[in-house]
Amino acid sequence: MNFTATAAIDRDENGIWIVEYPSIPGCVSHGDTKPEAPSNIREAIRMCLEVRAERGLPLTVESQ
Repeated sequence: MNFTATAAIDRDENGIWIVEYPSIPGCVSHGDTKPEAPSNIREAIRMCLEVRAERGLPLTVESQ
């Protein structure tokens, strides 16, 4: 499955990079480096979409 969305990426107070997909509620991951964080989100996206589908929730929501 191909999925395109805008991600929000930021660094927390401990220097860990956090990446979030606002269009998938609760879909968040992290990484020690900026390139690692988006790479790690792939598994989180798969799991979030799977859980949302199982619960009959919309896979994505509108976000800005």
